[in-house]
Amino acid sequence: MLSMLALIMALSGSPVQTAATPPNVDVELVLAVDMSGSMDMEEARVQRSGYVQALRHPDFINAVKGGYLGRIAIGYFEWAGMVNEASVVTWQVIEGVADAEDFAAKIEARPIGTRRGTSISNAIIFGTSLIDTNAFSGARRVIDISGDGPNNTGPPVAPARNDAVGRGIIINGLAILIRPSVSTGPLDQYYAECVIGGPGSFVLPVHEAEDFAIAIRQKLILEVSGVTLPPTLSLAAVETAADCMIGEKLRPGFLDRVYPELDR
Repeated sequence: MLSMLALIMALSGSPVQTAATPPNVDVELVLAVDMSGSMDMEEARVQRSGYVQALRHPDFINAVKGGYLGRIAIGYFEWAGMVNEASVVTWQVIEGVADAEDFAAKIEARPIGTRRGTSISNAIIFGTSLIDTNAFSGARRVIDISGDGPNNTGPPVAPARNDAVGRGIIINGLAILIRPSVSTGPLDQYYAECVIGGPGSFVLPVHEAEDFAIAIRQKLILEVSGVTLPPTLSLAAVETAADCMIGEKLRPGFLDRVYPELDR
């Protein structure tokens, strides 16, 4: 038998939420944060602090409240060559200041440590699984992935990206260019061509450590509000396309693993 509230909602044309129905949210958002060994501990601390500050900022809270439902579901994890499962902060609904503060405090309390390798593909695969298996129903589903280098271990990144996008997930990127590598080419171009995907997907570059907090806040607000960035001018016609396997190719022994039949 319907409760009085459910009956009123049904008569008014409002959707009835039953115990078996996944809770509706404006967006299911996974924060996938790079903690690979190429980041020193100071950069890792600054990055962690940037996420914590962004989650506590009034502009982020207002973006959440400004949504159609006024609530989001959010999760967090850190990755390097593999996902650090001890870093996972499980799904939480954010509707206001107290929820955001609680989630930020959980991230802040995690120990900070970097690990070997950079597997954007494993991060995307793990984030996709978190979204596909959660208990929420979001109008949008987003993986927010930061990184300071190309994929160099685990599965190739492009197929992982394509699978996630095929499942209706949007992937946005934060390209950390504080210590850019000349050997791998422009990281923001790599992210644009090999990592991000889905309707309205975007990549934001970070060039200075002090810009972390602002860039992360801008990124979260865009993702929560669903605002699409205007198209930017591109020199793609005269630039060399990013090699989505450039990180793997620079690892010692890559050719021996891929082409073991070659005589060297």
